[in-house]
Amino acid sequence: MKLRPLHDRVVIRRLEEEQKTAGGIIIPDTAKEKPVQGEVVAVGHGKILEDGKVRPLDLKAGDRVLFAKYAGTEIKVEGEELLVMREDDVMAVVDK
Repeated sequence: MKLRPLHDRVVIRRLEEEQKTAGGIIIPDTAKEKPVQGEVVAVGHGKILEDGKVRPLDLKAGDRVLFAKYAGTEIKVEGEELLVMREDDVMAVVDK
């Protein structure tokens, strides 16, 4: 199934967090927090401005991004958990 978000929304796949701390301690599943990094899977066409023009998004599929812990709406597509959020909810792009 292809998923195309509308307007200024993006679809993000959360990246997995580390299983160990820097000191080598294994973190149990009950103590883990939701990751705040993800990979952009799909983007909408752009934000509609007040004058009716469309401003293209700065994000593109494949970008690695940081977002707020509780940002977006969680959805499940073909068994995969994804997030749908506005471009404004993305805080930064992580350069590789």
